Amino acid sequence: MKTQNVSRTVLAAGVGAVLAATALLYVPEFLDQEPRRSPPGPVERATIAAHAGAQAALPDLAALITDREKWLRAHPDDDGSWAELGAAYTERGARLGDVRDYPRAEKALRRSLAERPAARGNTAAQLGLGALAGARGDWKSAREWGEKVRKADPKRWPAYPVLMDAYNGLGDYRAAQKAMETLEGLHAGAVVRARASQTYRDRGWREDADAAALDAVALTETAPDKAAALARLGDLAWERGEPDEALARFAAALALVRDHGPSLAGRARALTALGRTDEALRDWRAALARLPLPEYVLEAGELSGSLGLDGDARALYERLRTGTWAGGEVALALLDADHGDPAAAVTRMRAEWARGHRSVRVADALGWALYRSGEPKEALEYAKRATEEGLRSALFSYHRGEIERAMEEHGPARRHLTEALRINPHFSPLLAPRATESLAALGEPSADLPKELRAEPERERERRDGQSTPSKPTPSQPTPSMPPRE
Repeated sequence: MKTQNVSRTVLAAGVGAVLAATALLYVPEFLDQEPRRSPPGPVERATIAAHAGAQAALPDLAALITDREKWLRAHPDDDGSWAELGAAYTERGARLGDVRDYPRAEKALRRSLAERPAARGNTAAQLGLGALAGARGDWKSAREWGEKVRKADPKRWPAYPVLMDAYNGLGDYRAAQKAMETLEGLHAGAVVRARASQTYRDRGWREDADAAALDAVALTETAPDKAAALARLGDLAWERGEPDEALARFAAALALVRDHGPSLAGRARALTALGRTDEALRDWRAALARLPLPEYVLEAGELSGSLGLDGDARALYERLRTGTWAGGEVALALLDADHGDPAAAVTRMRAEWARGHRSVRVADALGWALYRSGEPKEALEYAKRATEEGLRSALFSYHRGEIERAMEEHGPARRHLTEALRINPHFSPLLAPRATESLAALGEPSADLPKELRAEPERERERRDGQSTPSKPTPSQPTPSMPPRE
């Protein structure tokens, strides 16, 4: 089971970040009116959540879309409502992994610009197009739209989540970090703390990522937003190899939102690690019914394969191959690399790389596809890029270790395979056992080697174990904007 997520948690491949960026565009008029005595309806709940940068419940989001569509039939010149509608379509498409909403989003956002051009200050539509480009994996266009808004209004804080996603997709992590620092100076609240958690996690600062995620949980007010924040905490626990803690976090999220897709998927991973595979299969079925993201389909298929349920695994792999996915290129490449045609995976990932999509996820997938197609030397360059940017991923370390083993670089191979199992000994029901087997095949380092070649430098070991990062603050304490570099 290959997992590389926090906010899909992100919804991973950055979908959760797109949701935050699109939600920030809403500015509901009724918020300026006197408080209502009756409880807000679904449209108002959605706009309240969006105004705060939070996730609306999917039924409320659907109600908002219906409401804006109806309004625009009678008021077709309302540029703000067109921008709201386009952003809502993007959010729904990203949340559900359904690309059919994206043409609707683009049409609405272009109509908003037609009614009120960018030159007249229509930043909402421009940011909507940036978020839409990000949801489609077009990071260059996302960066261009975000930069246009930033240059026009540097204090327009919703521009910075769009830019962060774009920079991360392009592999420019320093620029993403700088955008994060600017965002923290302009705005506060749960959304910013959630984004800070993601940034810290991507830099390998696990304690700070966990602290910022705890801040986000404490600051959230709505059930959907709190469930998303708890799921983020669960994913962080899972990534550091603590399935019991992860299970508790996901349970808390599901107590708030019974069918929360990312939490169902996260609970399935944690249950797998704890050997409760029947329950894990049940949760994967529920997660796919609720949120059929491509990486979830792959993970569910690999769990079935690891249990000898080959027919179920093949059915899920075929579902992945034949589906219409938003942001499914990495999952499809890993599917082909391990369960299909590695050469096709190389072609797919080279195309992504040529598009400028140079995140660590793409670097890892391209390196693994090259290795599986018999090109370990070229593969190693991409594997190094994936593992040296800061993100501590058991999957990435495993891939690099196997590539190095094929290159007969036994010392580095042993180190990275060990690192994969140290980071998360349950990172995959298929690959974690193979990591153990590969380590056994390599054997112990030769006693004839000098000590400095057999033992890892203390500083390197501390960096990977997270011992040299700043202490985790409590949710009530201010979290530093960015910890010092090591």
